Amino acid sequence: MRYAAYIGLGSNLPSSSGDSAETVRTAMGTLAALGSVAAQSSLYRTAPVGYQEQPDFINAVVALETEFEPQTLLRKMLAVERSFGRDRRASVPKGPRTLDLDMLLVLDAGNAVVLESDALTLPHPEMAKRRFVLEPLSEIAPELLHPVLGKTVLELLDELPDRDEGVVG
Repeated sequence: MRYAAYIGLGSNLPSSSGDSAETVRTAMGTLAALGSVAAQSSLYRTAPVGYQEQPDFINAVVALETEFEPQTLLRKMLAVERSFGRDRRASVPKGPRTLDLDMLLVLDAGNAVVLESDALTLPHPEMAKRRFVLEPLSEIAPELLHPVLGKTVLELLDELPDRDEGVVG
């Protein structure tokens, strides 16, 4: 079985790969070991959400074609985070991090997976409210349909307030 997974990446602390932008670029390459990166967005500099006393984030989205079903892919993504120095148990919620990987949406044979478990909810429950997700996602998959809201990524992005971040590369 082949899945198309849309994964959000974010970083606002340096890692062994370098600064936040280099960390995100390197993580994109690391995700290729879990399948094939079909598309990747530009990098976006964004202000933190929630916990404000931290540096700006570098965010991006990749489309990954993979054989891994969503729960297995999530475990592998968390291992990638750890390899970049992230310790979810010891970090402040929504606080600074070397690498954050979020599974946004998964397609199975072209149909969006809707899933709710203790470990994973698909589509990501906050994606429709987050410009730092929708902006890069719209760059690579503007017509991707949110299966619960029945709107495209571009329509969801258009509904958000004016943007306050910029493309960095």
